[in-house]
Amino acid sequence: MGEENNYREERNKPRKSKEEIIRQSWISLNQNVSLSLKEKLEKLLALAREAKIANSPEIPDKKEAWPERTVGPLTSLGFRIFENHFSLDSRFGRVRLGEGLKIEGQILALLSRDENFNELDLSSALFLDLETTGLSGGVGVFPFLIGVGYFTPENFEIRQFFLSEPAEEATMIEEFNRFLESKAFNSVISFNGKGFDLPILETRYTLHRLPFPLAQRPHLDFIFAARQLWKHKHESCRLSHLAQQVIGADRSDDIPSSEVPIRYFSYLRSGHFSFIEPVLEHNQQDILSLLGIIIAAAEIIVRFPFSEEVDFFDLIGLARILEAGGEIERSFKLLEIALQQGVPESLTFSLKKKLAWYWKKNRNWERAVNLWEEMRSSGKLFCYRELAMYYEHYCHDYERARELALEGLALAKGVSRTYEEDFVRRLERLETKIQKGSLIK
Repeated sequence: MGEENNYREERNKPRKSKEEIIRQSWISLNQNVSLSLKEKLEKLLALAREAKIANSPEIPDKKEAWPERTVGPLTSLGFRIFENHFSLDSRFGRVRLGEGLKIEGQILALLSRDENFNELDLSSALFLDLETTGLSGGVGVFPFLIGVGYFTPENFEIRQFFLSEPAEEATMIEEFNRFLESKAFNSVISFNGKGFDLPILETRYTLHRLPFPLAQRPHLDFIFAARQLWKHKHESCRLSHLAQQVIGADRSDDIPSSEVPIRYFSYLRSGHFSFIEPVLEHNQQDILSLLGIIIAAAEIIVRFPFSEEVDFFDLIGLARILEAGGEIERSFKLLEIALQQGVPESLTFSLKKKLAWYWKKNRNWERAVNLWEEMRSSGKLFCYRELAMYYEHYCHDYERARELALEGLALAKGVSRTYEEDFVRRLERLETKIQKGSLIK
């Protein structure tokens, strides 16, 4: 428990001000003649960031409703495991964690676009979130904290594999691998795991000459479904922001992800465990947030169309999910309902354009033409083009097609060279067709 003792001793020492730390650091760096001015300034900026962290307010105590983190077996001096247990009745924000077990495989398959989930549920899923030494990936970036969440019959468990000494990475990877072998995990759940977490973890496995057991598991990377559902409704689709906005989770005391690597390197330099405690909490809240917003997404899918709580933003988001999952007809029905509810002006045009394309593709010309006419009144150039094509090729009404092409050309001049050239070519062709028609008569 040396790290925790050092942490308590350090808290009792009087803290230097940020300005004093920076001033003393600059005096020391300035005496180093081997460094260029640029190198000195870069080091000073790094020290300033650490000083900001070191002088930040104390992390508040956890709420009584949440269990304290327990320490697992100390595998080595440079590696340890932390565990937390949450009953299925525990709530994170407004959601009850046990609701995750009620999500059917069909919903998971829709959210993941992976039919393998049709036969699965979250009872056998591994929730995965890494904290790493960098945010851009690459061989030089390694995970110092592997956080996982999983269901047991009584709890939702969170286990964190923490690397307190980089030289012990092999020990951590081997211990994590034994953990995976001891559980029957049939799928992986992550947030940007396909682009970040799994490639990094697989790289570390490869470096330690171990086969990566998660590579072939069905994977629900929820960042894609989250963007489809909530892109138009919320200003950000970051996990922490969605947890606050969608399920009302309190993450006001959370540290930003960009601070995580700085805290880890500060811990390695100082040995002060106070740098790491907020990182462990951040990782745990990310895992709980991921479970929480997946539960919320499933609720939207299950509620429709039987609840008034599904607003037009939810309808648009759900329509995008259904379209990506191949349920095109249901998707466009939802967009029609959303338009009837009165969507904001900023979304009206894009929805009408999408619906018109759908009706055109299905040769439902009446509906498509009605939408093009509605949008034409707002001067949308593509509507003039679509209507001109409709009257020329489907109705063979060349006079009406010419009128629309002339109107479109007048609007396109000085605005869009592409549309201007299109209307010129179209008018030349229509004039030829009209002249031929006159000769026949």
